[in-house]
Amino acid sequence: MQPREAEAETVDRDARFPKAAIDAARRGKLPGTQIPHEFGGPGASIHDVTEVCYTLGRACASTAMIFAMHQTKVACVVRHGRGNSWLETLMRRVATDQLLLASSTTEGQNGGNIRSSSAAVDQNGGAISLSRDATVISYGAEADGLVTIARRAGDTAASDQVLPALVKDDYSLKRTLGWETLGMRGTCSSGFELKVDCPGDRIFPESHDRIHVQTTTPFAHLCWSSAWAGIAVAAVERAQRFIRMAARGAGGQMPPAAAHFIAARRSLAKLRAMITTNIDAFAACEHDERSLASLDFNASITLLKIEASELALETVMHAMRSCGLSGYRNDGDFSIGRHLRDVLSAPIMMNNDRILANIATANLMSAVPVSLRD
Repeated sequence: MQPREAEAETVDRDARFPKAAIDAARRGKLPGTQIPHEFGGPGASIHDVTEVCYTLGRACASTAMIFAMHQTKVACVVRHGRGNSWLETLMRRVATDQLLLASSTTEGQNGGNIRSSSAAVDQNGGAISLSRDATVISYGAEADGLVTIARRAGDTAASDQVLPALVKDDYSLKRTLGWETLGMRGTCSSGFELKVDCPGDRIFPESHDRIHVQTTTPFAHLCWSSAWAGIAVAAVERAQRFIRMAARGAGGQMPPAAAHFIAARRSLAKLRAMITTNIDAFAACEHDERSLASLDFNASITLLKIEASELALETVMHAMRSCGLSGYRNDGDFSIGRHLRDVLSAPIMMNNDRILANIATANLMSAVPVSLRD
């Protein structure tokens, strides 16, 4: 399933949720693709999931990012939900009904600092309540449920966090901010006041800290990067068509901007190699808690997000320059404006500067490799 080009253009122009693409994904049972066989799904691997992100990214960046964020939340449920009756039920519902799960991590004025929460869960008998200033919930109004973060209780530290997994009956949303942005417009990442009132079994038994390291970060960075790579390859494809047309019109003479096309192909090759290497590395250790918690693995998977976001942007920029004015225009067959606007979100989505500041100390503690294969 790949969204049509015209659909992607209208999703971007109107900043609307890509309903046709998501409906097609549901018909193809893509939302539940990760759910294990025992809970009614096909049990797709990280290789399968990231390949879909890449394919969708080639056609519609917003659809690809929605799928990537949904699959990251599903991965949390799949990998940490066994033994919890509610989470097992949720897995079955995702497989049967192809539920779409959103993510609510951004809160108030803390930006993308997901390791600290202001809002706290209030427990009353077997029920919980939560009121959260969710300044961004991508496709929140269209999702069938969401996974959010909160302090364990009002008297605990901001870093002592839990993850509730909710369906629509468990919460209400009141829109507080709109979504008028440069790119990724179809993700409809508005702000909401999130109010939760539901049974206490919605909370994952494991702490957010553990889930974040073992699942959220690897899946998010691998899926996001694959979506960005899809955007980049779509731009390179347009540039290739333009260069071929220009060369034919000039009797085989390559246009002056062809050097930018070569640069785009070079950076795209680096981007794809980096992503596939990290996918393979995660697949090799995804059930080894010690490896997932290691400094080397965490440094690699965190730096992937930074490097992939920068390389994807570099690739699209080279592709646009190789097309010249034809790539800069919004009304031609070789327009790369939408791709550039969408991929510009990559370095600021979980801001690269924040990530670099957070991992600086850990990288000082990580050994420098002494051979090519260390």
